[in-house]
Amino acid sequence: MAAFSVAIRPERQTDQPAIARINEAAFGRPDEARLVAAISRAGATLCSLVGLVDGTPVGHILFTPVMVEPDPGHVVAGLGPLAVLPAFQRRGIGGRLVEHGLARCRALGVALVVVVGHPDYYPRFGFVPAAAHGLRWEVDVPDEVFMVRALSPEGLGRVRGLVRYRPEFAGV
Repeated sequence: MAAFSVAIRPERQTDQPAIARINEAAFGRPDEARLVAAISRAGATLCSLVGLVDGTPVGHILFTPVMVEPDPGHVVAGLGPLAVLPAFQRRGIGGRLVEHGLARCRALGVALVVVVGHPDYYPRFGFVPAAAHGLRWEVDVPDEVFMVRALSPEGLGRVRGLVRYRPEFAGV
């Protein structure tokens, strides 16, 4: 595999067609691309980043606000979707997007980030099962796939309850 350089930057309006293609190709279906577009239309994005190789978008990550009931006092973000074009997967682009996104969320004052994802992938970024910390998702999933990462010292242990994603996620 040839070495290449990856640049990470905030999404631009002109990136939306590429972001849709990335999500469709990565997931093999249009659902996540439609979700990202719906969230963008609703203006509900906390952080949206693209990964570029030679100036071309090849990866995308999205963070949106989520609600924790009954604790509305902390800023909590949901990570996802994370997508990388199949030809560029397993080359560290997704990891770079996660790291940059977590740093951006921390700078925005986000206390916790939750993710529904692969239990072998997200722990490398400090994610742990959310149920062990008093958080559960509104959808019944195995404990090991609903994870949380604290971005501030007061995050874990103080925020407890039912996590609700934005309504746009209901169809995915």
